[in-house]
Amino acid sequence: MTATVSSGGPGQDTGGQHEDVAAMALGKAQILIEALPWLSRFHGQTVVIKYGGHAMTDDDLRAAFAQDIVFLRHAGIRPVVVHGGGPQISAHLDRLGVPSTFKAGLRVTSPEAMDVVRMVLTGQVNRDLVGLINRNGPFAIGMSGEDANLFTASRRGAVVDGEPVDLGQVGEIDTVDPGAVLALLRDGRVPVISSVARGEDGEVYNVNADTAAAALAVALDAARLVVLTDVEGLYANWQGAGQNSAADVISLLNATELDALLPGLAAGMIPKMEACLRAVRGGVPQAHVLDGRLPHSVLLEIFTDSGIGTMVIPDPGSTDPGGADPAGTPGGQA
Repeated sequence: MTATVSSGGPGQDTGGQHEDVAAMALGKAQILIEALPWLSRFHGQTVVIKYGGHAMTDDDLRAAFAQDIVFLRHAGIRPVVVHGGGPQISAHLDRLGVPSTFKAGLRVTSPEAMDVVRMVLTGQVNRDLVGLINRNGPFAIGMSGEDANLFTASRRGAVVDGEPVDLGQVGEIDTVDPGAVLALLRDGRVPVISSVARGEDGEVYNVNADTAAAALAVALDAARLVVLTDVEGLYANWQGAGQNSAADVISLLNATELDALLPGLAAGMIPKMEACLRAVRGGVPQAHVLDGRLPHSVLLEIFTDSGIGTMVIPDPGSTDPGGADPAGTPGGQA
C-alpha cells in the first residue's frame, strides 16, 4: 500500500500554518520561562489564600480558582485556603425566615443564626469547595476553625455612634494552633478552612474570614497572604462602584502607608486591608489584594512579572520583603 503525502492542496499555505503553530508554541514557552523565577522563589513555601466575593458565586470563576489551587500544589507551593460565605449564609437565613442584621459592617449573630452560619460554612460551602478542587487533583481536605482548636476566639464588641453594641456570637481570634494544618501540608494536602472558631467559654463564634486568613498566615510563617475581592485592588481615590479604573489602583505600599490610609477607606475594604496590615506586621513578607472577578487571578499574581492588584509589604528595614526579583522589584509587581 502506497502512502500519499498531501502537498496542502490549492489555496492552502501549510508554511504559514506551521509558522502560526510555532508562534503559539513560542508564546506558551515564554509564559513558562517568565514563571521560572517565581516557581523557584516560592517552591516549598506556604501561601494562604482568602477565598471570597464574586469568585465564590460564578461557576466559571469557581472552576478557575480550583484549577489555580491544584496548579500551585503541582508547582511545589503549599496553598492553604480560608473561606467565608456571606451570600450563602444570607440566602439560607432568608429561606428559614431568620432576619439578617448588620452593625458596624458585621453580621449580628444570634444563637439561631450561628447554627445556620456553622451549617452553611462547614457543611455546604466548605464541602463544595473541597469537591471542586478535588476534581482537578485529590489534594483538598476540609476543616473548620473549630477542628483541633485551630482558631480560638472571644466575643467581639463594636461601637456605633459612640455606643457599644452587642454582635452576638461574632468573635475575634485570640490564638491559632496550626498543628493540624501543618500535618496536612506535610502530607501534601491542601487544607480548606471555614471561618468558624471555638471559644474558651464553650461558645462557637462566627469570625471574619479576612482576619482568620491573616492570623493563620502569621502562624504558618507563610510567604504570602492573598485576599480575593470584587475590586481591582486598593484605589488611591475611591469614587464609588464602577467609577474607578485600573489606573487608580495602588500597586505597592508599605505598612505605615497603609495604616495612614485605613481611616478613609470604604467599609468593605477595611477588613481586607486590616488583614494585610496584620499579616505583614506579623512577619508575612507580602500580602496582596486581588480582583477575584478575573479568571486565574491567583496564578497571574504569583507567576507573572507584571502582577495585579495591590501588594502590601513591611516597612523598610523591618524585615526582608521576600520575593524580590533579580532587578529588585518585589515579586509579582513591576
